[in-house]
Amino acid sequence: MTALPSSILFVCSENALRSPMAEALTKHRLGTSVFVDSVGVRDGELDPMAIAVMDEIGVDMSRHQSKRLDDLMDTSFEVIVTLSPEAQHKAIELTRVTASEVEYWPTPDPSVAEGHRDARLLAYRDLRDYLIKRIEARFIGTE
Repeated sequence: MTALPSSILFVCSENALRSPMAEALTKHRLGTSVFVDSVGVRDGELDPMAIAVMDEIGVDMSRHQSKRLDDLMDTSFEVIVTLSPEAQHKAIELTRVTASEVEYWPTPDPSVAEGHRDARLLAYRDLRDYLIKRIEARFIGTE
């Protein structure tokens, strides 16, 4: 069994939806045993639908403050998980001089889902459940 990394960074395009959800889910499951953070390649505002579907499972991420990759003071994370192609390219560029392990988890963006509110919420729930499975498989099995 592989040991848990000491630090994990989730990166997506805007730190408004996918990466904050992954951060909150990982912190909810691992607590303080691992340092977990998230950033975006660009600025973004936290998505209210993401907050809503996380509330459904008892995870509060309403106080999340979006951050940009360029604003990180320390980029020496043991594992960097990228959730969008843009984030993957930036992370590879960033880690050319570090020992960070970069993993790409192709993750759909539910904010582009069309239809009525319930249909759109379903896309957000699908993302949440996908992230839970990926986090469980990658990090929880190593506890």
